[in-house]
Amino acid sequence: MHARQPLRLLPWPHPAGKPCYLSTDGTGYLSRLADEMEQMQLDMGSDLLDFARDLLEGNKAAPHELRFLACRLTESLRDALRVAESRGYRIPVHGDDEVVEASERTNDAESRGCGLGDC
Repeated sequence: MHARQPLRLLPWPHPAGKPCYLSTDGTGYLSRLADEMEQMQLDMGSDLLDFARDLLEGNKAAPHELRFLACRLTESLRDALRVAESRGYRIPVHGDDEVVEASERTNDAESRGCGLGDC
């Protein structure tokens, strides 16, 4: 009997805002697409951080610029946290206690979000 693969939290949400999960061994097209999107999200977050430093450097940012920046930083942080959560679920675990913990995380993920078929 093969061990059940934990579900992968995808880097995009369901249209209703719920998290989406993929049952995969990590080698398929959607897994590669998710890997690429995670990298793009992290790269965009890094670029946004550089932009924020430049904008805030001179203390001359207008209120509408600060609001725009705050909105984009919030989106970027949400994306980065989703990437961290997804990658945390995929860290290999060893030992009986940790396998149970990984199984519990997968079951918790299934109850919180949608499956790929619903996305």
